[in-house]
Amino acid sequence: MTENLTPTQREEQAYIAALEEELASFLDYQRKVLTGISPDSLPLLDAIAELSTGGKRLRALLAYWGWRGAGGASILSEEKPLEIIRAGVALELFQSSALIHDDIIDRSDTRRGNPSVHKRFENTHESKKWQGDTFNYGLTGGILAGDLTLAWCEQMFSSIGQGALYGTEARRIFDVMRTEVLAGQYLDVYSEVIGIEDADTALARAKNVIRFKSARYSCEHPLTLGGALALGERGHREHSLLDSYRAFGLPLGEGFQMRDDELGVFGQPETTGKPAGDDLREGKRTVLVALTLQRTDEAGRALLESALGDADLSDERVEEIRELMKSSGALKELEHMIMLKSMEVDSALRYLEIPSEYRMALHKVASRALHRKH
Repeated sequence: MTENLTPTQREEQAYIAALEEELASFLDYQRKVLTGISPDSLPLLDAIAELSTGGKRLRALLAYWGWRGAGGASILSEEKPLEIIRAGVALELFQSSALIHDDIIDRSDTRRGNPSVHKRFENTHESKKWQGDTFNYGLTGGILAGDLTLAWCEQMFSSIGQGALYGTEARRIFDVMRTEVLAGQYLDVYSEVIGIEDADTALARAKNVIRFKSARYSCEHPLTLGGALALGERGHREHSLLDSYRAFGLPLGEGFQMRDDELGVFGQPETTGKPAGDDLREGKRTVLVALTLQRTDEAGRALLESALGDADLSDERVEEIRELMKSSGALKELEHMIMLKSMEVDSALRYLEIPSEYRMALHKVASRALHRKH
């Protein structure tokens, strides 16, 4: 009940509601555009809308509290701050685009317990008994849906107006974020195909992929984006508050992704919405995998290497890999690394020169990100 919520919880709830309303309005507009092109194109929108609805809204919330910490107006103001609402929607659309393409690259059939977007198109082709190649139709539909969502995220961000113009710090962050994620995605794929490396090189490569594919865009960039929008003309790359946001956001993003990598092997399907051990079947060269290679013997490395990328990997083999990760000490080391990132986050938070209520709000967002089960 709302009367039991703290002021910051009420703000958070109101912001999410405003974001959902703006997203729904934007998708309604796009439905009219696509209907004008052809009603046959509407499955693209339906797939995007289903994926973009709900979720943790981590990136949007970080943007909002970054905005508030830098002096931006409250969502509870008489005139709602449209800038940060639209920035949050743009971030969430970019997230959807990245997920659609990520599932294609990883050949993942599910997302949040439902068919992934490309699988959704594939299933439609199969159920309708259409002509041509079912797999290729699904792949094509997924690629186009991901590209369309990427285009829409730019459209939404541009609608902010003055704050999103070329030359502003917010625009620089938004543009760099998208470039980093796509480059990081390529580096992730590259790491899967280059073959066996020495353990230290593999670990360094996995950490680099984490930073640019996920950590900065999940936490650092949304936080600094919100701050830059609130600062306006006062905002610049070396602004002390934005530097403090980066010191908080980067370790938070790295810890968040390490937790995600752990859940990719040890998470429960009923909470993660993914089959057990899916990251192993997809051949992901995560920090957890690199730590296991670093700490196990030759037989253990051979077992792990044979499992990575095996699409038909059985649950029994997945359990063998889990035991290897535990017995080698790799899982314990990953937990230690996440703890160290959490300590970095807490330390950076203490030095953030923002009102205490916004510091507490960021602490709660960080806690949910680092200690989640799905």
